[in-house]
Amino acid sequence: MKKVLMSGNEACGEGAMIAGCRFYAGYPITPQNELTEYMARRMPETGGVFIQSESEVAAINMVFGASLTGARAMTSSSSPGISLKQEGISYMAACELPAVIINMVRGGPGLGNIAPAQSDYFQATKGGGHGDYHLIVLGPSSAQEMMELTVLAFDLADKYRTPVLILGDGLIGQMMEPVLVNSRQSLVVSKKLTTKNWVLTGCKGRDPRIVKSLWLNDGALEAFNRKLGEKYEHIKRAETRYEAVRTEDADIVFVGYGSVARILRAAVARLREEGIRAGLLRPITLWPFPQAAIRQLSKKTKKFVVVEMSMGQMLEDVELAVAGNAKIEFYGRPGGGIPHEEEIYQRVIARHKVPKQSKK
Repeated sequence: MKKVLMSGNEACGEGAMIAGCRFYAGYPITPQNELTEYMARRMPETGGVFIQSESEVAAINMVFGASLTGARAMTSSSSPGISLKQEGISYMAACELPAVIINMVRGGPGLGNIAPAQSDYFQATKGGGHGDYHLIVLGPSSAQEMMELTVLAFDLADKYRTPVLILGDGLIGQMMEPVLVNSRQSLVVSKKLTTKNWVLTGCKGRDPRIVKSLWLNDGALEAFNRKLGEKYEHIKRAETRYEAVRTEDADIVFVGYGSVARILRAAVARLREEGIRAGLLRPITLWPFPQAAIRQLSKKTKKFVVVEMSMGQMLEDVELAVAGNAKIEFYGRPGGGIPHEEEIYQRVIARHKVPKQSKK
């Protein structure tokens, strides 16, 4: 175990190496270029394959092919680049192919800017491409989590035969923090994951295998979609992750993910010092969303404050979870705007008529 100063992009790349990634294809775009650069250096050191593809479309289809052979494969990009990958991502979900996709979100829509944003939440959690499918979506809030959740992403991808997306942002990708790195770390769920009885490696004396996304016979696609739906319901039950910070007695509960959650954590600490009972619910899996945890909190909490670097996308999932049990307010900074602790306090909390508690 050693402590290394790394950017979030670099920590993500190291997590991929720890997880046994052996194929990476990507195309340059800010603010995730450091990740591509890191993979270009590290992949040859482990006998892996690095390709700077001719386009984002080419990159996702290369990952498609590598996954078909059983390799742990990854691609990364930022917002408009992820949009170009959506057709390939839909194909991978339909073929039940494991892969890890990194999105270091920048401001949008369109080319937007290169500043951090969280405006790709809808795209990530509601499918993104065509058809009935979901990705497992993880939302790291530190460089350390960028590494650890990347390892987890590869394990979940293999466990459920599904693409897994890590939704970072330009702030987490560019910022540098000390990261504890264990080169011998392994979070592989089960030894059974090393046996993939669906990969296309040539028949070699066995029955042929077919991996496809085209179902033309009457009712075949409906049956397949229902099978996918059952898998997604299982993932909801088994893989929902979140962090609760001082929510037990909270009158106000912030809900935020990724880099915003770091800022909210500081706001909660300040408000507690002033006797205001504040807490934080941080989704770690953005899909599946921690709906049950928020709904349970809504039965005893007076108010939720959703903070995002967008016009309000995760807000809709919080509203569904609260189901009218408590008040909800929203504060958003779109287009590369980053909220800070003082701003949240002055513009949001100061307007809340919450009685201060006596300090003990």
